[in-house]
Amino acid sequence: MSSLLSVRVPESLLLPIHVPQILMLGPGPANLYPRVQAAVTLPVLNPVHPKVFQIMDDIKLGIQYAFQTQNKLTLAVSGSGHCAMETAILNVVEKGEVVLVATKGIWGERAADIAHRIGADVRLLSKAPGEGFTLKEIEKGLAEHKPSLLFITHGESSSGVVQPLDGLGDLCHRYNCLLLVDSVASLGGAPIYMDKQGIDILYSGSQKVLNAPPGTAPISFSEAASKKISSRKTKPPSLYVDMNWLANYWGCDGKPRMYHHTGPVTNFYSLREGLAILAEKGLERSWDQHREITLMFHKGLEALGLKLFVKDPALRLPTVTTIRVPDGYEWKDITTHIMRKYNIEITGGLGPSAGKVLRIGLMGYNATKHNVDRVLEALRDALQHCPKNKM
Repeated sequence: MSSLLSVRVPESLLLPIHVPQILMLGPGPANLYPRVQAAVTLPVLNPVHPKVFQIMDDIKLGIQYAFQTQNKLTLAVSGSGHCAMETAILNVVEKGEVVLVATKGIWGERAADIAHRIGADVRLLSKAPGEGFTLKEIEKGLAEHKPSLLFITHGESSSGVVQPLDGLGDLCHRYNCLLLVDSVASLGGAPIYMDKQGIDILYSGSQKVLNAPPGTAPISFSEAASKKISSRKTKPPSLYVDMNWLANYWGCDGKPRMYHHTGPVTNFYSLREGLAILAEKGLERSWDQHREITLMFHKGLEALGLKLFVKDPALRLPTVTTIRVPDGYEWKDITTHIMRKYNIEITGGLGPSAGKVLRIGLMGYNATKHNVDRVLEALRDALQHCPKNKM
């Protein structure tokens, strides 16, 4: 019997899968805790099984602790940090509303792009990569543009900046504006207090300090943000990230839970364990760990003659360090040498910092003195053996 198939069996799929063991010291994802890795192998259950709902409830409590919030509308989106960014903007912004984006790296650019796509009136406050915003600069933008939403990144992983947040929530509320904060690269590594700092919408990712696989994104909405969602004139433009559906699926609305989408249950297991490890360690201890390890790393970089990209020490992100590409070197030569010889991943810049920096992440499980020593030795070797332009 002749086959009607016109596409042959892919030969590569007949071979065993092989994934190399790499020390992930880029800006994320980071290596998994063994306990988190083990959780991924647990049996798959139906996404509406009572045990899955119990795990989801644990996740909600863990996010409330990590965010330092009592918001009822707290959950994890089935997607990466980008998905959480879209979830926030698509739910609280309607066509024609003014959105002010404080951009100092690629994530502000992405937020502006998302808001543009749904017809928002997007205004920009811009700073050069490596710098942060002052309250005075933000207030000037709020007074001039009168937005319904301000977006700002807490941990800008493309430039290595941590943005001070104290006073920002009160300032936004004085101008009748919601505050949306991206904490994908900073959660668990730098202090953040959602309720005390008046943050209306906060989101993060699973693959950084939480050391879980990419694919789930913690997010929380204040009462004011929740009211903005419930008072919309139009439905959110995406059913998948519609908070009215997600609030029910995650048990946030007090009603019987209904199926919305097939949640990534194995990712829920791993996120639950990542949050559990953070809770067992304690937020303050985790913040201290990242600060101490990063300071140790910075001293080692200076001893090698390397220059940090962020000039103000107070604005240096404790989880992702940006290093100026040393004069005469190509950044790609350095990262390639370190991967080939040491099996360590570090990366170059992204967006506005592309070609300008090397980015090295020390997050959660990877934030250890041993890893600091390993990556410093790899950098020292790269500087000795990578080609250098003598002109």
